[in-house]
Amino acid sequence: MKELHLICNAHLDPVWLWQRPEGIAEAISTFRVAADFCEEFDDFVFNHNESVIYEWVEENEPELFERIQKLVKKGKWRIMGGWYLQPDCVMPCGESFIRQIETGRKYFAEKFGVRPLTAINFDPFGHSRGLVQIMKKCGYESYVFMRPSWLECEHDFIWKGFDGSEIIAHKTNQGYNSAKGKIAEKLERAFEREYGNGINMMLWGIGNHGGGPSKEDLKTIADCMKSYPEKGITHSWCEKYFDRIDKSKLGTVEESLNYTMVGCYTSMVRIKQAHRRLENELSVCEKMLALSGVDYDKTELEKAVKALLFCEFHDILPGSSIRAVEEDSLRLLSYGSEIADKYKTKAFFKLCEGQPKAKDGEIPVLVFNPHPYKVVREVEVEFQLQDQNWNENEITLVKVRDSKGN
Repeated sequence: MKELHLICNAHLDPVWLWQRPEGIAEAISTFRVAADFCEEFDDFVFNHNESVIYEWVEENEPELFERIQKLVKKGKWRIMGGWYLQPDCVMPCGESFIRQIETGRKYFAEKFGVRPLTAINFDPFGHSRGLVQIMKKCGYESYVFMRPSWLECEHDFIWKGFDGSEIIAHKTNQGYNSAKGKIAEKLERAFEREYGNGINMMLWGIGNHGGGPSKEDLKTIADCMKSYPEKGITHSWCEKYFDRIDKSKLGTVEESLNYTMVGCYTSMVRIKQAHRRLENELSVCEKMLALSGVDYDKTELEKAVKALLFCEFHDILPGSSIRAVEEDSLRLLSYGSEIADKYKTKAFFKLCEGQPKAKDGEIPVLVFNPHPYKVVREVEVEFQLQDQNWNENEITLVKVRDSKGN
């Protein structure tokens, strides 16, 4: 018996060829249509990921958000992926990927009581092999991706990480969306592909600018279900598909799923630089806060983290958005850096408590090393002399010594 699992979704880029307000508007419109269809069509299932999109809907249209919560409980609406958004999967550090997962999962657990087991990153321009270990140890069992298109592998395979961790991966070969009114053509192409055990997955739904399901396409699918019962067409979700496949005969891939659109990794360098700075600032900031025990506003620090996560979006960090998005992202990264810097300073002064009083003529210089090992580096610090010495032809020699007088 063949099975064709239809995964309806809406690829909603929060920004790309448009800025965030347009992304919010399209998200609300798409979710409204999807909710209507979930309520109207008995067997239809809608899937969507990215907690940031749900946050926008919750904030701007709470009644729609409550409808979605009810549909999730009924199994008509499936939370897919479970990350904050679909980030670039090449440049962020491992800590950033964990933040993407943790932030999304926390939100979906609180608002919907769900925990997806399949991670999805349809649109990023390649996937680091280091993701396998991270996803596996975060409890994920499977992964769905699309690029690179040239990658020669079976549509389902075991992806093996550097440390030996393994996760089942699925490479979608027909893209993640479908043109309105063209679902019959995509179904026909899916019928032509013969997969192991006759089981296949097909992603569909209008995107990139949102849209999701269309009534026209849903009626076409219903007609195909009646006309081709032997094809086993069903509205489904990722976890259901992976439960159905035979995992005993899958091949193994032991490499990163790269490269594609490599020019993106040399464009809009200011975003890349600001992103890396904020990654490092947040890492140091959190260590200092933990060591100092100082009180701080966790909600405000979460805003800095979300500023980082949003700017890791796969059309921001690689530099594939319009100029206006570049400027917006730089401003958002600066906002995150300002918050991190404020709390680093607060924690630093807390850590400085209890130091011996400086002797006359001494100016204490305190340095925090965020690493669990010694480092050798230049340290630049500003200070002012007690006697500012504006006398012409007179200089003051400054001697720098460590705590032992060396």
